[in-house]
Parts: sequence; structure tokens; C-alpha cells
Amino acid sequence: MTLQKLNQYGHEFQIKVLSSLLTHKEFLTNIHDIIDEEYFENQAHRWAIKEILRYYDKYHTTPSLDILKVELQKVENDVLQVSVKEQLKTAYVASDEDLEYIQEEFTNFCRNQQLKKALMSSVDMLKAGDFDGIRFLIDGALKAGSDKNLGHEYEKDIEERYRVDNRRTIPTPWNKFNELLQGGLGNGDFGLVFGNPGGGKSWCLVAMGGYAVKLGYNVLHYTLELGEDYVGRRYDAFFSNIPVGETKHHKEKIEEIVPQLEGKLVIKEFPTGKATVSTIESHIKKSTDLGTKPDLVLIDYVDLLSSKRRNRERKDEIDDIYTSTKGLARELDVPIWSVSQVNRAGARDEIIEGDKAAGSYDKMMIADFAASLSRRKEDKVKNTGRFHIMKNRYGMDGLTYSVIADTSTGHFEVNQYNPDAEIDDTMVSSHRSNSYDVDVDRGEKSKMWQKFNQFNL
Repeated sequence: MTLQKLNQYGHEFQIKVLSSLLTHKEFLTNIHDIIDEEYFENQAHRWAIKEILRYYDKYHTTPSLDILKVELQKVENDVLQVSVKEQLKTAYVASDEDLEYIQEEFTNFCRNQQLKKALMSSVDMLKAGDFDGIRFLIDGALKAGSDKNLGHEYEKDIEERYRVDNRRTIPTPWNKFNELLQGGLGNGDFGLVFGNPGGGKSWCLVAMGGYAVKLGYNVLHYTLELGEDYVGRRYDAFFSNIPVGETKHHKEKIEEIVPQLEGKLVIKEFPTGKATVSTIESHIKKSTDLGTKPDLVLIDYVDLLSSKRRNRERKDEIDDIYTSTKGLARELDVPIWSVSQVNRAGARDEIIEGDKAAGSYDKMMIADFAASLSRRKEDKVKNTGRFHIMKNRYGMDGLTYSVIADTSTGHFEVNQYNPDAEIDDTMVSSHRSNSYDVDVDRGEKSKMWQKFNQFNL
């Protein structure tokens, strides 16, 4: 793309856009959601666009010239005042004979201006070697102004709301979770598991990923703390039911099992603090382009991502990262699971509540589903623990379940919670020998769908 082409929507085009906004309410209504005052290079134009949008948001119509004159009196910069008056005068007397052309080209104008902005921003990113970030900016610029979807029209879209496959879900290994989630985590959903250090959070992600792969789904597992090879060995342990510390002695069995898996698993490591949500998005798109579109994304864990907006309070950065991750799930229409730490008080609790989330309570509020896994020292000795449902957008929360946890293979047995129950060693050993040590056939998906669709909270 030449510089000349990038400059094709110059001053004359922009003054006609301003003119159309001032004199045609319908045009303003149609492009209100995609226009940005930063697309306009003249400061006077930017001021006028900002005032038009502010007025429209409040009164749902275009401001008159008299209204703009009143607002202009509040501007302390005399030079800007004079410039705005001249531009408004030009805009109001401009011919509307090109209105149809302006309307047709407006989306291209937005995309063009966003691309110019992205190219200028990419200079510093290029120096830093952030090529994934540059790609994200460029991709976003090329999409600018392209969303013409009005939204879900309540009266017309009844059939859409009740279509059987409207909400596609990826089941977890635990029926209790699937029942609460009405089948599993859905496309566009963001799920979280909170827990104390060394409590088995990362193993939960392995269990979710491994179970999905057995069902024939493609899984992308991002690790920001552990190495790719080590995470791979954890999956070996899950699939083979051989403790992770012993898998190196059973490579033949693993080599026999892996080719039988129906889904595809990709494990990608990013150094702690070096990757952003944009980095993750770029890799997902690259993976899709190369033929592996993920059905499920796992991030271990989101707190270790960097915010693009540095030099802020860490809480604000964390909220930013979590909001962006939730947005990523929505944009790519894929479920995302991650894990997070709890604070020191939460690490000592028998049942971890939502107020014990480390860093920011807003994490739980952003997620569609949030559960905690509490495993104190005595639990780790007995291979026990408790899942507590902190938040559930799709059903009941506040429930607690007992867990038998084998953190050498990633197998968790989830049962109704009974605080007075005693769990002996025979139950744990029986769990290791029997749990998950079965093949998942191709028909299991459809059976699960039937079961989940019949489930009624």
C-alpha cells in the first residue's frame, strides 16, 4: 500500500463527512458506533466531531449550529475557536451532492485512518521486536468499521434464541461442573479456577485439555510458568494414568496411546511477563491459518501476561488483562479457561470464597464461571480437597464439592460435599486405578449432548 493511497481521504473528504454529520441525522445514526474523532487530522474537525457525538449520545439527534456556538464559547483556546468557526461555516454550506459517495466510502475511510494510526504506533513496537503486537494492530485496523450487525432483534430472533446448537459447549471432566454449566464452558465464555500455590490448579487445566482432546476437540494450551516439555509430560501422565515422575520409563505405552487421540493438542510457552493478550490472539490466528483452529484455549495463567498499558497500579493492569481475555474469548468465539492465585488468607481456608482472589476481586466478576480449589497441607497429604462454585452465569453457585485429587496424573474425582465424611486411602488408590482409565468413543459427544440438553436446573 502506497503512501498516496493512505492519504486518499484527505481534508476535502473529511469536511464532507463533517457536513453530512451535521445535516443528516440518519447518516450520524448509522455510523455513530464506528466513528472516532481521532480519524480526523484537523484539530477543529476533531473538536466538532467530539461535540456532535456527545450531543447525539445525550439527545439522539444532531446539534444545531446555535448549540455548537454555545459550546464553542467554552473553549479557552482562541486560535481553536476561530478555526472551528471557519470549518463549521464551510461544512454547513458544503453541497450534499456527494452524500451517497461519502456514505459508501465511510467504512473504507475508517479502516484507512485506523491503518495509518497503526503504522505510526508500530514504529516503537518494531524497535522492541514486538511483531505479534504489530500484527494485532494491523489486523484490528483492517477490521475497523466492518461491524454492521445491529444486534439480536428480540421480536424477530425467537428461533435463534432457542436453536438447539445455539450455545456450543466443551465439557469438563467433571459431570457436576457440566450440569451447572448446562453442558460445559461455551464458546465465548471465560472460566477461572482459583487456588493456593501447589494446590493443583495447573493440573485442572491439563485435565480439561486432556479430556477435550479425548472427545476429539482441538486444544491450545498456553504456559507462562512451566516449560512446554514438562506440560507435555503432564498430558502424558493424564492420558496414560502413569504418574508424571514415572512417564519417562513408559515411553512405549505413551507412544501407543497418543496416536489414538481424536483431537489435536498444541502446547505453547511464552516467557513470564513477555506476552500480552494480543500475543495470545496473534498465535491463535496463526494456528488457525496453519490448519489447527482451537475449540478450547487454556492459559496458565492470565495473571502472568503483561498489560499493554504499563505504569499503572497493578490492580488496574490485572483488570485490564482479564477484561481483554474475556473480550478475546468473545471475539474468537472460543471458550477460555485459566487459573489464578488466592491471597494468603484464602490459602488457609477450608472453603475459598470469592473475596480471597489475589490481586483483584474483579477477576471473578469478569469471568462467566469461577470455582476455587482449596487444598490445605492436610489435604495434600490425603489427596483430598474441595471445589467451591464462586460464580456461575448459567446456573447455581455457592455449592461445594469434595475432591479426590491425584496430582501425579491430573485425575480429580468430584462428589457431593459432606464435611463430616472420612476419606480413607483405599478410596484414593481405587480412584487412581479406575478413574479416567477408559477410552472415549466417538459417540460419547452425542450422548453427552443429549444428557446435557435434558438437564433442567
